[in-house]
Order: sequence, then structure tokens, then C-alpha cells
Amino acid sequence: MGSPEEARKPDTQRLGPVLRRRDQVQPGTTDQRLLDTEGDSEWVHTDPWRVMRIQSEFVEGFGALAELPGAISVFGSARTPVDSPDYDAGVRIGRALVEAGFAVITGGGPGAMEAANKGAREAKGVSVGLGIELPFEQGLNPHVDIGVNFRYFFVRKTMFVKYAQGFVVLPGGLGTLDELFEALTLVQTRKVTRFPIVLFGTAYWTGLIDWLRDTVVAQGKASEKDLLLFHVTDDVDEAVALVTKETGK
Repeated sequence: MGSPEEARKPDTQRLGPVLRRRDQVQPGTTDQRLLDTEGDSEWVHTDPWRVMRIQSEFVEGFGALAELPGAISVFGSARTPVDSPDYDAGVRIGRALVEAGFAVITGGGPGAMEAANKGAREAKGVSVGLGIELPFEQGLNPHVDIGVNFRYFFVRKTMFVKYAQGFVVLPGGLGTLDELFEALTLVQTRKVTRFPIVLFGTAYWTGLIDWLRDTVVAQGKASEKDLLLFHVTDDVDEAVALVTKETGK
């Protein structure tokens, strides 16, 4: 028997726009190789070339998304089951956003992301997926009409914010929390303006909100007004109204 690492080696790997399968799958990811501090001084010679690759990702993303209509980014767990209430909510949110005149942008994966893309596609709107190279890449879901695969998280995050006019955040894990807090930080520091953020699912988000209020704000690590940077709801129509009200549509 092989090692656990060999047993978990994916059969398919996406490296930005490049697809590798079977024996051509490479270990690790591009982000990992960029951030890894181990090894000799080879980085002195290779990092300048990485800048060119990073630049090319920005160019590809800008080129693919520049002509999008007004859009809303929808985040949520890739592990959301198809038969769950959260998946159904994602479909309804995607559909409602299109009916309100917006394109839908997700991370392009399965679960809640797939649900929002599905709703947008069923409503005959623009369904966008921004994928990311991961060790166990699942690829873009079949409901994505415009898809871009990125190597670097920070390039992908730029696209989520630059081409969206607001976020709807469904229940999710660490990746979803990362995207949520990045958006909150950008609004708090006024790096972006007029950027509504809606958390969908009161029961899921209440514990986090209580901690922010009773610990973070209570200890002076954030201000009371920071709790006004987002809205929480269980109603699809309200979520869409809240996330689109400041866009001028």
C-alpha cells in the first residue's frame, strides 16, 4: 500500500487554465509554492517571474469580467448538500438576483455556490464562477456560464469585490468566513463604499454575531457601529432587497 498522501492524490488537477490528469498531476498548489518559506535562495530568481504570472491572472480576470452587468457575489459552503434547505435558499437567491437585474458571481464550486449559479441559470441570467486551484480541485459546477480559474487567492478575491456591488453570505466554513471578514474589513476601512453585506440564515450566524458584540466590541477591539456593516435575514426577498438597495437599480 502507498502512503496516505499517495492515496489522497487527486486524479484531476487544475492549475489556473491548465488541466492535468493521472500521472501529470503535480504536488501542492501555486499559492503553496509562493508562500512556502522552506528551501534555498532559489526564490530570489523565480519570484520576479511569478509576478508576471500574477499579472497575467489579473489581466485574464479583468478581460473576462469587465463587461459584466451589475453583479452580486454569493458565498457559502461547498459542502452544502443538494437536498438541504441552504441549497434551496441558494437557488432561490440566485434566481431572485437575476430577476432583480443582476448577474450572480460565486466561487464556482459545488454546494451553496452551485445552488446560486443554478438559480441564476434557471432565471436565464449571467452565472459566473471564479474557481481556485486547490489540492483536491472539483472544477467549476455545470451551472457556470462564465468561468475563470485562478491560481492565487488574492487575485480571485479582488475579482469578487471589483465586479460585485454587494455580498450575500450563506452558511459556510473557513473559506466563507475569510471572504466575509475580508469584505467587512474593506467596508470598515472605507476601501470600498456602498457595499451591502447580507448574512442569510439567522440561526447559523447568531453565535458569530453574539461573539462580535459581546467579546470583540465589548473589549474595544471593534466599535458598536461595525455591527451595522451587515444585515441578517432568513427571507430571500429581504436578502435581495437589502443587498441591491444601494446600487441605484
